Parts: sequence; C-alpha cells; structure tokens
Amino acid sequence: MSEQEMVSAMAAHDFFHGVSEAHLKAIGPCVQSLAIPAGAFLGREGEMANALYLIQSGHVALEVNTPDRGAVAIQTVGPGQIVGWSWFVPPYRWQFDAQATEPVRVIVLDARCVIGKCEQDHELGYHFFKRLAEIIAGRLAATRLQLLDVYK
Repeated sequence: MSEQEMVSAMAAHDFFHGVSEAHLKAIGPCVQSLAIPAGAFLGREGEMANALYLIQSGHVALEVNTPDRGAVAIQTVGPGQIVGWSWFVPPYRWQFDAQATEPVRVIVLDARCVIGKCEQDHELGYHFFKRLAEIIAGRLAATRLQLLDVYK
C-alpha cells in the first residue's frame, strides 16, 4: 500500500476522524496494513504491548482468563474500533487477550514510532492521546458492565 493510500485508509477510520492530513502524513511512516487470520492473537495478556490496531474489517474478542471459567470474552470490537492501547500506560503489557474471531484486516501503528512523532509534535500528541484516553475510558466502563454480568 502506498503512503497516500495508507493516509487515506487512516483518514477513513473512526479513530482518526477529523485529524488533519498533515498529522496523518506525520504518522504515515509508523503504519502498515496487515491481514490477520481467524483464531490468531493480536496480543496476549502479560506480553509486551508495542502496537495499536485500527480494525478495518472483521472482529476481535477481548478476553480475560478466569480460574474457574477459562477465557471469558469481555467485549468484541469490530470495524472502526481499535485494539491495543496497553503500550500507552506502564507497565506496557497487554491487559487482555485479543483474538481474531474471523479474518481481520487492520492498520497497525508501531507504538515507539507513534510516541516519537507525538513527542516531536505536541499538538499531534495531544490529539492522539486524548483520543486514546476516551477509548480507554469507554472500554473500562464496558468491561465493568460485562464483569458484573459474568459474576451474577
């Protein structure tokens, strides 16, 4: 995928809605497109987190392992959503398992590269991390509700 095609793909994703083309181009070198087969893990709980996945198609189950029930799906995310914000906060390890429930097409952002770009351009960093914080807050609220249901 060319750099312009990648910028266009990022602009079409909900996460980057309204982001300037200049900022998308700045992040462009940090990005690649990837196809993930059904059943593959994007990340495993406890592993080092080093990427953000923008889901273009397919679905990914976010799962937590419980002693008595094994893997329990907390949430399923799909097109227009993201997976992989654990690189944003210490200890930079996946908090859940993230498994493709069907073939998934994603835009992968290299975390170190993105952080470097955000440190170079604080306006970009502010907007990027504000978006991540909003998603983290929503994900935590959804997880809380799901856990209440799991432990009934």
